[in-house]
Amino acid sequence: MQKSATATAVTGLLAASLLCAPAASAAPNPPFEPAPVSWGPCEDESLQEAGAECGMLDVPLDYANPGGEHISLAVSRVKHTVPEDQYQGVMLLNPGGPGGSGLYLAGLGESVPHGAGAAYDWVGFDPRGVGSSVPALSCDPDYFAHNRPDYLPTTPEKEREWLSRTDGYAAACGNTGDELLDHMRTTDSVEDMESIRKALGQERLNYYGFSYGTYLVQVYGTLHPERLRRVVLDGVVNAEDVWYRANLNQDVAFDRNIGIFFDWVARYDSVYHLGTTGDQVERLFYEQRAKLEAQPAGGEIGSSEWTDLFLAAGYGQTGWDKRAKAFAGWVHRGEWQPLVDIYDASNTPGDDNGFAVYNAVQCTDVQWPREWGRWRADNWVTHAQAPFETWANAWYNASCRNWPAPAGKPVDVDGGEVDSALLISEELDAATPFPGALEARKRFPGASLISLPGGTTHSGSLSGNACVDDRIAEYLTTGALPERKPGAGPDVTCEPLPQPTPEGAETIAPERPEQPRILQDALRHWR
Repeated sequence: MQKSATATAVTGLLAASLLCAPAASAAPNPPFEPAPVSWGPCEDESLQEAGAECGMLDVPLDYANPGGEHISLAVSRVKHTVPEDQYQGVMLLNPGGPGGSGLYLAGLGESVPHGAGAAYDWVGFDPRGVGSSVPALSCDPDYFAHNRPDYLPTTPEKEREWLSRTDGYAAACGNTGDELLDHMRTTDSVEDMESIRKALGQERLNYYGFSYGTYLVQVYGTLHPERLRRVVLDGVVNAEDVWYRANLNQDVAFDRNIGIFFDWVARYDSVYHLGTTGDQVERLFYEQRAKLEAQPAGGEIGSSEWTDLFLAAGYGQTGWDKRAKAFAGWVHRGEWQPLVDIYDASNTPGDDNGFAVYNAVQCTDVQWPREWGRWRADNWVTHAQAPFETWANAWYNASCRNWPAPAGKPVDVDGGEVDSALLISEELDAATPFPGALEARKRFPGASLISLPGGTTHSGSLSGNACVDDRIAEYLTTGALPERKPGAGPDVTCEPLPQPTPEGAETIAPERPEQPRILQDALRHWR
C-alpha cells in the first residue's frame, strides 16, 4: 500500500537523520489540524434555496510541509433536520471529473426517497484548484473556442497541429499553475478530505461519489479505511486502468452508445427524418462531419465541435431529443445556432478551469506514455473499431505526454478494511465501463453492487428509478446492503429507466425525471 504524503516525508526525514546527524535529528511534522469552518451565506442561488451555508477551509498546499503555503477549499453544507438522537453524521460529496465543482451537491439530500437524507449533514466542496476554491486553476480559457482543427490526424500536418496545441496547453499550465501543479494528485485530495473531516469534528465520514469521485474514495478507503462509515459509489472507476487505458476503454464504449442513440433516432424517423435505420443515421452523421470540416456551421461549429456536442448522447438519454432536433434542424433547414448552444453548454466559453484540473490530476496521478508513437499506434487501432470518440479523447488527454509537473505512482487500491459500500453501475455506462464496478466489488469485500443491464446512463442515481433509489435510502437509513451473492457478478439488478419518446411521436412515454446536475458536470470534465 502506498504511503500518504505525510508518511513519505516522515520516512525521508528519519533516513536523513540516520545518515547526517550524529546527535539530535529534526522531529517529523505533526499531522495537520485545521481550524473549524466559519459558516455564512452562500452566493449560489440554488444553494440558498436548498438552505445551505458556505465557508472556506484553509489546508496546506503540501501536507508534507503543513507550516508552509496554504490554499483554501470552498465548502457548503445543508444540515440535518431530524432530532439529534437520529443524526447520522456528515455525508461528504464529490461529483467527479476530476475538476467538477461539488459545492451545489449539498442540496442532494432532498433527492433521497422517504426523507432518508434528512438524517445527514450534506457537505459539498470544490476540490483544490476547482471553482470557488483558491487558487482556481486556469491555463488557457479559450482552449475550447469554436472551429478548432479536425480531430482526425489523417495527415502529418494535422497531427503536428494537434501536438502543438496540446503541448502548448501543458506549457501554459506550467506558466500559470506555479507550485499548485505539484500537489494536485488524488492523494492530495484524499488528505483534503481528512482535513474536512477534522474541521467538522467527525470521527468518520459518510460519502456519496460519482464518476471520478468513486476513485477518490477508493484511494481514501485504502489510506484511511477506519474513517469511512457508509459509502455510495455511482459510476465506478476501474482502479486497474488509471488513466491511459481507461480512456481507450471509454472510446469503445462510447462508440457502442452513440450507435444506440442512432438506432433511437431512426426509430422516430417520423419526427426527425434522418433515416429509418441506425446505419442510415450514422452515415448521415459522418457525412455532415466531413462537410463541417470544410465549411463550419455558421463559421462556428466545425467537425470537432460536431463530435463534441453529440458526446452527451453517449453518457445518457436525457439530452437525446435536444440533440436529435439540432441534428435535424441543421440537416433540413441549416439551423446552426442550436448546435452552438449545445456545444457551449458543455464547454463554457472562456472557462477552462475544469479541464485544467482534469489534466492536473490525471497527468500526475500516474506517468502517461511519453513516446508519441505509442499514442499514435494505440489510438489508430482503437479508432478502427470505434471512430466516434477515439481521436477526440486522445487529444483531450494528450497534454499528459509533456505535463510540467512530475507524476507519482497510483495507490494500490485495497478496500479490505472498509466496512461497507453500495456500488451502482448501469452495464452500458460508457464513461466508467461496467468492469470497473466488478473490480471495485472484488477489492471491497464489504460492498454490494446494483447493476442495471442495458442501461447507458453514467452516474444516474437519485433520478427517479425506485429500484435503485429505494435501496440507497434503505442503506443510508439502516446500513443494510443488498445481500452479497457468491461469485463475481452483481448482487441485485434493476431495470434502467425507459428510453424517452419525443414529442410528436405516435406514443408518449411516461414523463422522465430530470437528470441531476451531477451528469452535466461529468459531461464537461470526465471523458
